[in-house]
Amino acid sequence: MGVFNLLSQYGYGRLHLSRDAATGLSAIVAIHDTRLGPALGGCRFIHYAGEDEAIVDALRLARGMTYKAAITGLPLGGGKSVIIRPTVDFNRGALFRAFGKFVGELGGQYITAEDSGTSLEDMEVIRTATKWVTGVAPENGGSGDPSPFTALGVRRGIEATVKFVMKRDDIAGLHVAVQGIGHVGYYLCKELHALGAKLTVADVDPLKSERAEREFGAAIVPLDQLFTTECDVLAPCALGSALNDGTIPRLRCKIVAGAANNQLAEPRHGDDLMQRGILYAPDYAINAGGLINVATELEGYDAEKSRAKVTKIYDTILEIAERARRAMKPTHQIADMMAEERLSRAGGG
Repeated sequence: MGVFNLLSQYGYGRLHLSRDAATGLSAIVAIHDTRLGPALGGCRFIHYAGEDEAIVDALRLARGMTYKAAITGLPLGGGKSVIIRPTVDFNRGALFRAFGKFVGELGGQYITAEDSGTSLEDMEVIRTATKWVTGVAPENGGSGDPSPFTALGVRRGIEATVKFVMKRDDIAGLHVAVQGIGHVGYYLCKELHALGAKLTVADVDPLKSERAEREFGAAIVPLDQLFTTECDVLAPCALGSALNDGTIPRLRCKIVAGAANNQLAEPRHGDDLMQRGILYAPDYAINAGGLINVATELEGYDAEKSRAKVTKIYDTILEIAERARRAMKPTHQIADMMAEERLSRAGGG
Protein backbone atom coordinates (compact mmCIF):
# COMPACT_ATOMS: atom_id res chain seq x y z
CA MET A 1 0.00 0.00 0.00
CA GLY A 2 1.35 3.46 -0.94
CA VAL A 3 2.17 6.09 1.63
CA PHE A 4 -0.77 8.35 0.75
CA ASN A 5 -3.17 5.43 0.98
CA LEU A 6 -1.75 4.68 4.43
CA LEU A 7 -2.20 8.31 5.46
CA SER A 8 -5.82 8.10 4.33
CA GLN A 9 -6.38 4.79 6.13
CA TYR A 10 -5.19 6.18 9.47
CA GLY A 11 -6.82 9.61 9.09
CA TYR A 12 -3.71 11.75 8.60
CA GLY A 13 -2.21 14.21 8.93
CA ARG A 14 1.45 14.87 8.26
CA LEU A 15 4.39 12.55 7.87
CA HIS A 16 7.95 13.88 8.09
CA LEU A 17 11.08 11.95 7.13
CA SER A 18 14.72 12.75 7.84
CA ARG A 19 17.97 11.06 6.83
CA ASP A 20 21.38 12.07 8.09
CA ALA A 21 24.18 10.13 6.42
CA ALA A 22 26.85 11.31 8.86
CA THR A 23 25.15 9.75 11.91
CA GLY A 24 23.10 6.99 10.27
CA LEU A 25 19.83 8.65 11.27
CA SER A 26 16.73 7.44 9.45
CA ALA A 27 13.81 8.99 11.29
CA ILE A 28 10.06 9.33 10.85
CA VAL A 29 7.79 11.79 12.65
CA ALA A 30 4.07 11.11 12.23
CA ILE A 31 1.72 13.92 13.25
CA HIS A 32 -1.80 12.53 13.28
CA ASP A 33 -4.02 15.27 14.66
CA THR A 34 -3.49 18.68 16.29
CA ARG A 35 -7.06 19.85 16.95
CA LEU A 36 -6.55 19.71 20.71
CA GLY A 37 -2.97 21.00 20.75
CA PRO A 38 0.57 20.20 19.62
CA ALA A 39 1.32 16.54 18.95
CA LEU A 40 3.15 14.83 21.81
CA GLY A 41 4.40 11.26 21.62
CA GLY A 42 7.46 9.16 22.30
CA CYS A 43 10.42 8.28 20.11
CA ARG A 44 10.78 4.56 19.35
CA PHE A 45 14.29 3.27 18.52
CA ILE A 46 14.21 -0.36 17.41
CA HIS A 47 15.15 -2.60 14.49
CA TYR A 48 12.69 -2.81 11.60
CA ALA A 49 12.59 -5.25 8.71
CA GLY A 50 12.18 -2.31 6.33
CA GLU A 51 11.05 1.28 6.08
CA ASP A 52 7.46 0.31 5.24
CA GLU A 53 7.16 -1.50 8.58
CA ALA A 54 8.62 1.53 10.37
CA ILE A 55 6.19 3.94 8.68
CA VAL A 56 3.16 1.81 9.54
CA ASP A 57 4.36 1.54 13.15
CA ALA A 58 4.72 5.33 13.40
CA LEU A 59 1.29 5.93 11.85
CA ARG A 60 -0.50 3.47 14.13
CA LEU A 61 1.27 4.72 17.24
CA ALA A 62 0.62 8.41 16.49
CA ARG A 63 -3.07 7.75 15.89
CA GLY A 64 -3.17 6.01 19.26
CA MET A 65 -1.61 9.09 20.86
CA THR A 66 -4.37 11.30 19.44
CA TYR A 67 -7.00 9.10 21.05
CA LYS A 68 -4.98 8.75 24.26
CA ALA A 69 -4.73 12.52 24.72
CA ALA A 70 -8.39 13.00 23.82
CA ILE A 71 -9.82 10.36 26.13
CA THR A 72 -7.78 11.61 29.09
CA GLY A 73 -8.76 15.25 28.51
CA LEU A 74 -5.28 16.56 27.70
CA PRO A 75 -4.84 19.68 25.51
CA LEU A 76 -2.58 17.77 23.14
CA GLY A 77 -2.63 16.19 19.72
CA GLY A 78 -1.22 12.87 18.64
CA GLY A 79 2.24 12.23 17.23
CA LYS A 80 4.97 9.64 17.33
CA SER A 81 8.49 9.27 16.05
CA VAL A 82 10.43 6.25 14.95
CA ILE A 83 14.17 5.97 14.43
CA ILE A 84 15.22 2.89 12.50
CA ARG A 85 18.05 1.43 14.53
CA PRO A 86 21.18 1.13 12.34
CA THR A 87 22.48 -2.34 11.62
CA VAL A 88 26.11 -1.10 11.68
CA ASP A 89 28.12 0.62 14.40
CA PHE A 90 26.95 4.14 15.21
CA ASN A 91 27.52 6.98 17.67
CA ARG A 92 24.36 7.10 19.80
CA GLY A 93 24.94 10.63 21.05
CA ALA A 94 25.51 12.04 17.58
CA LEU A 95 22.49 10.21 16.21
CA PHE A 96 20.13 11.58 18.87
CA ARG A 97 21.53 15.09 18.50
CA ALA A 98 20.72 14.85 14.80
CA PHE A 99 17.24 13.65 15.68
CA GLY A 100 16.82 16.56 18.11
CA LYS A 101 17.69 18.98 15.32
CA PHE A 102 15.05 17.30 13.12
CA VAL A 103 12.42 17.72 15.86
CA GLY A 104 13.45 21.35 16.33
CA GLU A 105 12.95 22.07 12.63
CA LEU A 106 9.27 21.15 13.04
CA GLY A 107 8.84 24.25 15.20
CA GLY A 108 6.85 22.76 18.06
CA GLN A 109 4.28 20.90 15.96
CA TYR A 110 5.69 17.73 17.54
CA ILE A 111 7.06 17.22 21.06
CA THR A 112 9.05 14.06 21.66
CA ALA A 113 9.47 11.81 24.69
CA GLU A 114 10.81 8.41 25.75
CA ASP A 115 9.51 5.17 24.21
CA SER A 116 10.67 1.64 23.39
CA GLY A 117 14.41 1.63 22.87
CA THR A 118 15.02 5.15 24.16
CA SER A 119 15.95 6.40 27.60
CA LEU A 120 16.20 9.42 29.88
CA GLU A 121 19.79 9.83 28.69
CA ASP A 122 18.64 10.00 25.07
CA MET A 123 16.10 12.70 25.98
CA GLU A 124 18.89 14.69 27.61
CA VAL A 125 20.90 14.49 24.37
CA ILE A 126 17.87 15.59 22.34
CA ARG A 127 17.46 18.52 24.74
CA THR A 128 20.82 19.89 23.61
CA ALA A 129 19.38 20.36 20.11
CA THR A 130 15.74 21.36 20.75
CA LYS A 131 13.40 22.49 23.52
CA TRP A 132 10.59 20.31 22.15
CA VAL A 133 11.29 17.31 24.37
CA THR A 134 9.76 15.96 27.60
CA GLY A 135 10.80 13.29 30.07
CA VAL A 136 14.17 14.91 30.77
CA ALA A 137 15.96 14.75 34.11
CA PRO A 138 14.29 16.37 37.14
CA GLU A 139 17.28 18.65 37.67
CA ASN A 140 16.54 20.11 34.24
CA GLY A 141 12.89 20.74 35.00
CA GLY A 142 11.63 17.40 33.74
CA SER A 143 9.82 14.44 35.24
CA GLY A 144 12.40 11.75 34.55
CA ASP A 145 11.42 8.22 33.58
CA PRO A 146 7.65 8.08 32.81
CA SER A 147 7.49 4.29 33.24
CA PRO A 148 6.39 4.30 36.92
CA PHE A 149 3.46 6.57 36.03
CA THR A 150 2.44 4.40 33.09
CA ALA A 151 2.52 1.39 35.42
CA LEU A 152 0.48 3.24 38.06
CA GLY A 153 -2.19 4.00 35.47
CA VAL A 154 -2.29 0.41 34.27
CA ARG A 155 -2.62 -0.82 37.86
CA ARG A 156 -5.54 1.57 38.41
CA GLY A 157 -7.09 0.37 35.16
CA ILE A 158 -6.75 -3.25 36.27
CA GLU A 159 -8.47 -2.34 39.54
CA ALA A 160 -11.34 -0.83 37.54
CA THR A 161 -11.75 -3.94 35.38
CA VAL A 162 -11.69 -6.15 38.46
CA LYS A 163 -14.37 -3.97 40.05
CA PHE A 164 -16.51 -4.24 36.91
CA VAL A 165 -16.08 -7.97 36.21
CA MET A 166 -15.57 -9.45 39.66
CA LYS A 167 -17.26 -6.83 41.88
CA ARG A 168 -14.10 -6.56 43.98
CA ASP A 169 -12.53 -3.44 45.46
CA ASP A 170 -9.07 -4.98 45.78
CA ILE A 171 -6.74 -7.25 43.81
CA ALA A 172 -5.22 -9.22 46.69
CA GLY A 173 -4.80 -12.84 45.65
CA LEU A 174 -5.72 -12.23 42.01
CA HIS A 175 -3.56 -13.92 39.42
CA VAL A 176 -2.07 -11.54 36.82
CA ALA A 177 0.03 -12.83 33.89
CA VAL A 178 2.41 -10.15 32.60
CA GLN A 179 3.96 -10.31 29.13
CA GLY A 180 7.11 -8.21 28.95
CA ILE A 181 9.10 -7.14 32.03
CA GLY A 182 10.74 -4.05 30.57
CA HIS A 183 10.56 -0.58 32.12
CA VAL A 184 6.77 -0.49 32.46
CA GLY A 185 6.25 -4.22 32.99
CA TYR A 186 8.69 -4.22 35.89
CA TYR A 187 7.00 -1.29 37.64
CA LEU A 188 3.59 -2.84 37.01
CA CYS A 189 4.73 -6.04 38.72
CA LYS A 190 5.96 -3.92 41.61
CA GLU A 191 2.59 -2.16 41.90
CA LEU A 192 0.63 -5.41 41.73
CA HIS A 193 2.88 -7.27 44.15
CA ALA A 194 2.53 -4.48 46.71
CA LEU A 195 -1.24 -5.03 46.63
CA GLY A 196 -0.98 -8.79 47.07
CA ALA A 197 -1.50 -10.03 43.51
CA LYS A 198 -0.07 -13.36 42.36
CA LEU A 199 2.19 -12.94 39.31
CA THR A 200 3.22 -15.06 36.34
CA VAL A 201 5.69 -13.46 33.93
CA ALA A 202 7.33 -14.05 30.56
CA ASP A 203 9.97 -12.06 28.67
CA VAL A 204 12.38 -12.65 25.79
CA ASP A 205 15.14 -11.72 28.23
CA PRO A 206 15.31 -14.41 30.96
CA LEU A 207 17.19 -12.04 33.28
CA LYS A 208 14.17 -9.73 33.43
CA SER A 209 11.86 -12.61 34.31
CA GLU A 210 14.30 -13.83 36.94
CA ARG A 211 14.38 -10.36 38.50
CA ALA A 212 10.57 -10.44 38.82
CA GLU A 213 10.81 -13.91 40.34
CA ARG A 214 13.44 -12.78 42.83
CA GLU A 215 11.80 -9.49 43.87
CA PHE A 216 8.09 -10.28 43.57
CA GLY A 217 7.84 -14.06 43.84
CA ALA A 218 6.61 -14.31 40.25
CA ALA A 219 6.30 -17.64 38.47
CA ILE A 220 8.10 -17.80 35.12
CA VAL A 221 6.72 -19.41 31.97
CA PRO A 222 8.02 -19.41 28.36
CA LEU A 223 6.59 -16.65 26.18
CA ASP A 224 4.62 -19.10 24.04
CA GLN A 225 2.86 -20.43 27.15
CA LEU A 226 1.83 -17.14 28.74
CA PHE A 227 -1.30 -16.77 26.62
CA THR A 228 -2.51 -20.20 27.71
CA THR A 229 -1.88 -19.50 31.40
CA GLU A 230 -5.06 -19.70 33.45
CA CYS A 231 -5.31 -16.34 35.24
CA ASP A 232 -7.69 -13.55 36.17
CA VAL A 233 -5.93 -10.81 34.20
CA LEU A 234 -3.59 -10.93 31.21
CA ALA A 235 -1.37 -7.82 30.99
CA PRO A 236 0.41 -7.45 27.63
CA CYS A 237 3.34 -5.08 28.24
CA ALA A 238 5.59 -5.85 25.26
CA LEU A 239 5.31 -4.67 21.63
CA GLY A 240 2.00 -4.54 19.79
CA SER A 241 -0.34 -7.01 18.06
CA ALA A 242 -0.24 -9.51 20.93
CA LEU A 243 -4.00 -10.08 20.58
CA ASN A 244 -4.51 -11.82 17.27
CA ASP A 245 -6.02 -14.86 15.55
CA GLY A 246 -3.40 -17.11 17.12
CA THR A 247 -3.54 -15.91 20.73
CA ILE A 248 -7.17 -14.96 21.39
CA PRO A 249 -8.60 -18.51 21.04
CA ARG A 250 -6.03 -19.73 23.58
CA LEU A 251 -6.72 -17.15 26.30
CA ARG A 252 -7.78 -18.45 29.72
CA CYS A 253 -8.47 -15.15 31.47
CA LYS A 254 -11.42 -12.91 32.34
CA ILE A 255 -9.69 -9.60 31.60
CA VAL A 256 -7.02 -8.23 29.25
CA ALA A 257 -5.48 -5.04 30.66
CA GLY A 258 -1.87 -4.14 29.92
CA ALA A 259 0.57 -1.39 28.99
CA ALA A 260 1.47 -2.30 25.40
CA ASN A 261 0.40 -0.04 22.53
CA ASN A 262 -1.69 -1.41 19.66
CA GLN A 263 -2.49 -4.67 21.43
CA LEU A 264 -5.18 -5.58 18.90
CA ALA A 265 -3.57 -6.82 15.69
CA GLU A 266 -6.74 -5.65 13.92
CA PRO A 267 -9.84 -3.87 15.27
CA ARG A 268 -11.94 -7.02 14.74
CA HIS A 269 -9.92 -8.72 17.46
CA GLY A 270 -11.66 -6.47 19.97
CA ASP A 271 -14.94 -8.01 18.79
CA ASP A 272 -13.42 -11.47 19.21
CA LEU A 273 -12.56 -10.74 22.84
CA MET A 274 -16.09 -9.55 23.53
CA GLN A 275 -17.55 -12.69 21.94
CA ARG A 276 -15.39 -14.79 24.27
CA GLY A 277 -16.65 -12.86 27.29
CA ILE A 278 -13.25 -11.28 28.00
CA LEU A 279 -13.22 -7.64 29.09
CA TYR A 280 -10.56 -5.67 27.20
CA ALA A 281 -9.23 -2.40 28.62
CA PRO A 282 -8.39 -0.36 25.48
CA ASP A 283 -4.65 0.14 25.43
CA TYR A 284 -4.48 3.87 24.81
CA ALA A 285 -6.91 4.52 27.66
CA ILE A 286 -5.24 2.34 30.29
CA ASN A 287 -1.61 3.15 29.42
CA ALA A 288 -2.02 6.94 29.35
CA GLY A 289 -0.20 7.50 32.64
CA GLY A 290 3.16 8.19 31.03
CA LEU A 291 1.64 10.75 28.66
CA ILE A 292 -0.26 12.43 31.49
CA ASN A 293 2.97 12.65 33.48
CA VAL A 294 5.19 14.15 30.78
CA ALA A 295 2.38 16.50 29.71
CA THR A 296 2.51 18.16 33.12
CA GLU A 297 6.05 19.29 32.28
CA LEU A 298 4.55 21.73 29.78
CA GLU A 299 2.88 23.67 32.64
CA GLY A 300 5.60 23.26 35.30
CA TYR A 301 6.10 19.79 36.65
CA ASP A 302 4.35 18.77 39.88
CA ALA A 303 4.71 15.07 40.75
CA GLU A 304 1.75 14.97 43.15
CA LYS A 305 -0.53 16.71 40.69
CA SER A 306 0.59 14.28 38.00
CA ARG A 307 -0.02 11.26 40.21
CA ALA A 308 -3.53 12.47 41.06
CA LYS A 309 -4.37 12.81 37.37
CA VAL A 310 -2.99 9.35 36.56
CA THR A 311 -5.11 7.67 39.25
CA LYS A 312 -8.23 8.91 37.42
CA ILE A 313 -7.56 6.31 34.72
CA TYR A 314 -9.66 4.09 37.01
CA ASP A 315 -12.71 6.25 36.24
CA THR A 316 -12.01 6.26 32.50
CA ILE A 317 -11.76 2.48 32.26
CA LEU A 318 -14.87 1.99 34.39
CA GLU A 319 -16.84 4.41 32.20
CA ILE A 320 -15.72 2.59 29.04
CA ALA A 321 -16.78 -0.77 30.46
CA GLU A 322 -20.15 0.50 31.63
CA ARG A 323 -20.94 2.24 28.33
CA ALA A 324 -19.89 -0.86 26.42
CA ARG A 325 -22.26 -2.99 28.50
CA ARG A 326 -25.17 -0.62 27.95
CA ALA A 327 -24.52 -0.34 24.21
CA MET A 328 -23.65 -4.04 23.86
CA LYS A 329 -20.55 -3.06 21.88
CA PRO A 330 -16.84 -3.93 22.25
CA THR A 331 -14.87 -1.69 24.57
CA HIS A 332 -12.41 -0.60 21.87
CA GLN A 333 -15.30 0.87 19.87
CA ILE A 334 -16.65 2.71 22.90
CA ALA A 335 -13.21 4.15 23.71
CA ASP A 336 -12.84 5.38 20.12
CA MET A 337 -16.29 6.94 20.33
CA MET A 338 -15.44 8.76 23.56
CA ALA A 339 -12.20 10.12 22.09
CA GLU A 340 -13.89 11.16 18.85
CA GLU A 341 -16.60 12.99 20.79
CA ARG A 342 -13.96 15.25 22.31
CA LEU A 343 -12.11 15.69 19.02
CA SER A 344 -15.30 16.68 17.24
CA ARG A 345 -16.02 19.29 19.90
CA ALA A 346 -12.59 20.78 19.25
CA GLY A 347 -13.43 21.37 15.59
CA GLY A 348 -10.74 22.02 12.99
CA GLY A 349 -9.06 19.28 10.99
